[in-house]
Amino acid sequence: MKATLILENGAIFEGESIGSTEDVVCEMVFNTSMVGYQEILTDPSYAGQGVVMTYPLIGNYGTNDQDDESVHPWAEALVIRHLAPRGSNFRCTSTLNDYLIRHGITGIQDIDTRALTRILRIQGVMNGVITCEEHYDLDALMAKMKAYRVQGTVERVTTDKVLHFDGPGYKVAMYDFGEKRNMAKRLVHYGCDLTIYPAHTPADEILAQGYDAIMLSNGPGDPADCVDIIPEIRKIYESGLPVFAVCLGHQLMALATGASSYKMRFGHRGANHPVKDLKRNRCFITSQNHGYVIDSASIDPEIAEISHVNVNDGSLEGLRYKQKPVFTVQFHPEASPGPVDTDYLFQEFIDLIRETKEGSRHA
Repeated sequence: MKATLILENGAIFEGESIGSTEDVVCEMVFNTSMVGYQEILTDPSYAGQGVVMTYPLIGNYGTNDQDDESVHPWAEALVIRHLAPRGSNFRCTSTLNDYLIRHGITGIQDIDTRALTRILRIQGVMNGVITCEEHYDLDALMAKMKAYRVQGTVERVTTDKVLHFDGPGYKVAMYDFGEKRNMAKRLVHYGCDLTIYPAHTPADEILAQGYDAIMLSNGPGDPADCVDIIPEIRKIYESGLPVFAVCLGHQLMALATGASSYKMRFGHRGANHPVKDLKRNRCFITSQNHGYVIDSASIDPEIAEISHVNVNDGSLEGLRYKQKPVFTVQFHPEASPGPVDTDYLFQEFIDLIRETKEGSRHA
């Protein structure tokens, strides 16, 4: 079946429908990963967005029942050059097309994704629509695109109940702003007794439980939209508990301590972004998925110092706070880039908890 992708700037790409045939309007972004399409589709940070894969062959190893990062996919659409007709892998349980159909995800293939990516890089990410209608009303679709905005996504993706994972080590609470399953797996791997809370849980409720530390997860959308959450993050900061924050959590902690954020032209999305750890004077390959970034100029040097920077564009990728046991990163250490380049951050979190507890005993 024919499908058409129309961008907000008027560009039109005609191709072949894959997955669902329902019309979808969303923000179009691109991801430079060569693999990991199932993890990308199920990453809650893609809520409200359609993903353009820059690598031309997608679906060659199929899908399975173990690699989902959430209860179901969150990406609104998938745009690719070529869909592999079958998956060839010993873990494969279904084709990517069957996976898209099962989860109601609209997609399009056989378009020039290089040209599409150039548009999004040069002009910036923009809204788009995919339709399978032969005789669509362009004016009506353009109106829908111009009215669309990614909002309310944290409320959509956060857990609706408290979750607990037993562990022999430190008691850690995680705020779920759209956490990926591998985040919890890494903390459990390091022995943490982990409890996950919905995004709008009052900070006082969590602090009253006597946790050893707090984790702030990744998530979708504009951090400045989280107006009810930011004051709660400030309370977490003021508590003096060790905090490790990733992606949206990193941004929320920065906003809670007086910094500001802005939307990037096309963001960072992929598994091959080089980031320099300034303390180690080393470059690490990272996995990233964000369209907003903290403004380096807005960081109060009395409160925090920049710990990581993006090698490609110099943007801020991490902060270490000077007055509290808090450190944050923009990238995803749990996503196995490199494949374990930045896993050391989880060990640093464990070390920080131990040092903080020992310090409080000697105080």
